[in-house]
Order: sequence, then structure tokens, then C-alpha cells
Amino acid sequence: MRDKEQGLSSFFDHWTEEDDRTFLYELFSEIIGMKILARLVTVFLVLIVGWSSALAEIVTYPVPMGIYYARHNDDYTVKVRQIGEKEWVDLYEYNVKVDMDTKSDATMVQFDFTGKVEVLIRKNNGEIRSAVVRPLSKGIQSEIDGEHLLFTLDKPQKLSIEFNGDRLNNLHLFANPIIHHVPDKNDPNVMYFESGIHEPTDAASKGFRIPSNTTVYLEGGAVLKGRLLCDHVENIKILGHGMLLEPEQGIAISYSKNIEIDGPTIVNPRYYTVSGGQSEGITIKNLKSFSYQGWSDGLDFMSCSDVLIDDVFLRNSDDCIALYTHRWDFYGDCRNVQVLNSTLWADIAHPINIGTHGNTKTGDEVLEHILFKNIDILEHDEDDRDYQGCMTINVGDHNLARNITFEDIRVENIQEGQLFHLRVMYNPKYNTGPGRGIKDIVFRNISCTGKYINASVVEGYDANRRVENIVFENIVLNGKRVTSLDELNVDKKDFVGKIQLK
Repeated sequence: MRDKEQGLSSFFDHWTEEDDRTFLYELFSEIIGMKILARLVTVFLVLIVGWSSALAEIVTYPVPMGIYYARHNDDYTVKVRQIGEKEWVDLYEYNVKVDMDTKSDATMVQFDFTGKVEVLIRKNNGEIRSAVVRPLSKGIQSEIDGEHLLFTLDKPQKLSIEFNGDRLNNLHLFANPIIHHVPDKNDPNVMYFESGIHEPTDAASKGFRIPSNTTVYLEGGAVLKGRLLCDHVENIKILGHGMLLEPEQGIAISYSKNIEIDGPTIVNPRYYTVSGGQSEGITIKNLKSFSYQGWSDGLDFMSCSDVLIDDVFLRNSDDCIALYTHRWDFYGDCRNVQVLNSTLWADIAHPINIGTHGNTKTGDEVLEHILFKNIDILEHDEDDRDYQGCMTINVGDHNLARNITFEDIRVENIQEGQLFHLRVMYNPKYNTGPGRGIKDIVFRNISCTGKYINASVVEGYDANRRVENIVFENIVLNGKRVTSLDELNVDKKDFVGKIQLK
């Protein structure tokens, strides 16, 4: 045994070496026998599985009685359960309005979970001939079983489930992560909205004003019927899985800095879901939005810098995301903006629009250092050629747009519109002068499906207001990699400089 005692000593002196780990296993096997070792391993695995099961959880939200019957949509019955459980958890199906042209009634459900869950959907108004779960990039495999659809989730997702090709009366499913750190409702720096309906007392602002250094928490089941106002403030957090229901506007940020939004759902605001004006340090995560009226944009930022948008779902009847410089009383550049890991659905207008509004008095505002990465665009439908384009840079009012990258963008459907739209323009409806130019733009790893898509537009304004240095890299249309501008379906007009196709 002396050699083995020396070996064991060597193991503790050098426990990271592979030979010592192997020797320890052999030593233990010799001492206690393989059968006992196998039993210990089995017990260990059982404990691990049990521990994981104990961590698995589903959280649903109460629905206030004041909206329980008025807001329910009976098109679908949706249930979830943990893998291995017998009992299903029934979800409340909210009615949400979508699409300005049709004002259709769609459905939305949401819950929080850890672990792995099954989702069961029953279609209540007709047979299931086909079903699709989008974005397709999520790779969710579903199974039709009579009048039910079944699929499994192992991580948070934001999905559209569509039966028989119906994208207007579809089901939106938001599976959120569980919130583990809830702020103390008794903290003087916390505005805590418990489950239930909350109406603003400030009739003039039609909303809830938030002071500096405040955390706002919307408990699951909290329903606010007014906007949240961040005006001339700093260090604000708006957290939780509650809802803003048909406010005048969702969240308004002006002349402020260090604003974080994480978790809420904003249903059918009259105007913007979130607007930012002359502010900096804005972070938006896990936000969900629906709108169906004119000028009901998703996220619009005017003269804002240092903005991060991550993991949002926006279905809007105007631009989903718009970036401008000067507008109204807001002045300054727009720079350092990142939009990541998100899903955009434009029932009307653009999924992404950059540059329309600016300042012709000074003529020196810039939109720059902007990145859109890992984005699923589910729809784009716009009949007016001036407002088409899934990825649009449309500069007016002496704006200059530069150093902008679109990367890993997947466009699933264009009902009517264009893939790219790069134009230095003067639109008398919105502008008091033309833009200054567009340059140093990269489109990388872009895919699009759809046969009847209008030609993309690339157009300068004059010899001094040009579009130049545009790179298209790895563009795939209907499964085929593009090798020429003709295949890219681009209408290249006047005052356009170098376009490179890789």
C-alpha cells in the first residue's frame, strides 16, 4: 500500500493533473468496490435531478376583475405544464388590437418559468389545417393533435403562433424569465404597483411622474391605465412583468439619463410605446408592444445617445424603431445605439427607420455608430413607396447618417414593400430641407423570403448630397446567395458612389 499512499499524497499535492484524478478513481474503486461506487453515483444523479426539478417553476399573473371579461379573447385556450407533470396550468388569453388597416383582434398570453415546459394550444373556432411558430429562427417544432397544437420550450421566448396562414388573428406567446429580485415595496425610493388596475391622479399629464433615483416595479397582474413619465430625471429603473393598457403613450423619456426598462408589456398605446428625447444612457430589455393606430410607433429616439435595446418584441402600425436627431424641442446628435436579439413586426411602415427628422437651422447633426444585430423581421407591409423599406436610412433636414451596420437580419415576409431603402431626400410633409448624405453602411448576413418584393432603392439628392461606400455582404434571397446587384434587386439611382457586393 505504500505506493498507493504516496500516490494519494501526490494527488492532494497536484489534484488538477489528469493522471492523479484517474489514480484516485482507481484507488476508490479498489477500496469500496465497483458496486458501491456505482450506487453512490446513482444516488448523486438522483439528487441532482431532484434538485433541478425543485428549481423548475411556472408563474402566472392574476387578472384584475375590472378587465377579466372585457379583455378576454376566446379564439384560443392556452395551457402550460412542466415536463413530467400531470396537471396543466391555464393561462388568461388577452385581446390585443393589431394592424391599422383591419384593426384585427389578436391574442396574447404570457407567463414566467424555469426548467422545461410543454405548451398546449386549442383552437376554438375551426379546424387546424396548418400551424407555424415564428420566428422561424427559434426552431420551435410543433405537433398538431386534432384541434390542439403542442410544443416544448426550454428557455424564455417571444413567439407568434399562426394557424391556417392567419397572421391577423394569431396568438402571441411571451414566456418570460422568473424575476428573483423584487424591490422592497416599503423602500421610499420604490414606486410599487401591485396586481390590480391603477389610474393616474395627474389628469394633466395622463400618467405617473417618476422622480430621480427611483425604481418602479410593475407586479405581474398590475395594469396601468396611464403613461410613465421620465422628464429631467436620472437613475430610473422600470421593472416587472405588469402591463400598460391603452395609455396615451407608453413611456416618455425627455432630457434624462440612465433610464432602464426591463420586462413590461405595453398594449395599444395611442402614440409611442417608448419615446426618448435629448436623453442618454437608455436601456430597454424584454419589452413587448402592440399598436394599431396611426403614429403608434414602437421605440422612437430623437437626439438620444448611448441606447441599448435588447430582446424586445414590437408589433406596431407605424415604425417599430425610429432614430432621428432634432424634432420638436429636442436637439443634438443620435449616436452609439445598439438594437440586439429582437423581433420586429411592422403592420404599417418600417420595421427600422433612420434619419427623417433633423435640424436645418444648424445643419450639423449626425446619426452615427449604430448597430442592428440578430433581428427577426416577421412582417413589413406599406403601400406608399416613400415609406417602404425593412432597413431604411432616409435622411432629410440636413442629417448625415454614417457608420451604421445591419448584421444577422432575417426577414420572413414582406407583404408589400422593399428590403433596403437608402435615400437622401426632401419630403415637404416632414422636412424643411434635404439631408446631407449617407455613407459607410454595412449590410452583413441578411436573408429574406418572398417573391413579390419591390426593388430596393439607393438614391442621392445631388452631387453634394450623396449615398456612398455601401457594402452588401452575404445576402441570401429565397435561399440563394446574391452574386450581383441585379440579383440583389436594387434600383440604383443618381448621385450614388461606391457599392460593394461581397
